[in-house]
Amino acid sequence: MKKDRWLLRAFVLLALSAGLMTTALAAEAGSSGDPLVTLSYLNDTFFNNIMQRVDQKIAERTGQALPGGTSSSAASFVVVTLNEGQTLTGGIGCEVMLRVGSAVCVSPSDPGLIDETTAATLANGGALVQNHLYMMTIEGRGVRATAATTKVLARGSYTVA
Repeated sequence: MKKDRWLLRAFVLLALSAGLMTTALAAEAGSSGDPLVTLSYLNDTFFNNIMQRVDQKIAERTGQALPGGTSSSAASFVVVTLNEGQTLTGGIGCEVMLRVGSAVCVSPSDPGLIDETTAATLANGGALVQNHLYMMTIEGRGVRATAATTKVLARGSYTVA
């Protein structure tokens, strides 16, 4: 009876050893099974992949302009610089805030823009007030720069012409 236990113990120990060796051979370099990573892997592969992912996320969040640079859509505010006479036309729900320079409302009919700061409307040709937030609620509304350099913050889809 004792000999059988010794034989059973030896068999179990042999099976466990084989299982551990199989697991060790199957472990991938740099994985949780084999955590050793070289500096060259970090510098040449890992950091390059991370930087590419970061660049993609930044481009998505800032709503980079489409080819030609005349159209954009931003989930958060982006700075848009307009030269005198240029017009930023926003889609429905686009918001703008005049930060530098001066600009007027461009609208074929009333209401032009909604001044979210004062809950008033701005008609065609009306001057924007700096640091007030305006919203386009109808297609074809926008702002035209009347200063040599005008900077607005814009959120939503818009085109510059």
